[in-house]
Amino acid sequence: MKTTGKCPKCGSDDVLRIPGGAYGGQPNYVLAGLTRWSAKFVSRYLCCACGYSEEWIESRKDIQDLKDEFS
Repeated sequence: MKTTGKCPKCGSDDVLRIPGGAYGGQPNYVLAGLTRWSAKFVSRYLCCACGYSEEWIESRKDIQDLKDEFS
């Protein structure tokens, strides 16, 4: 859904991006260390037609940081 803008389950293009964050109403993150400063944000993509959702870490640097921490 992130790249196509379409739901892979139902084909709808009614896709909502919910940005990741560490605080507020929609916190969604992975810690790559021991403190909140190591948080890597995970964006959600939601199909408003069928409810299917995906989560993506969009920053290549964040992906590398997580790889370094968990490999």
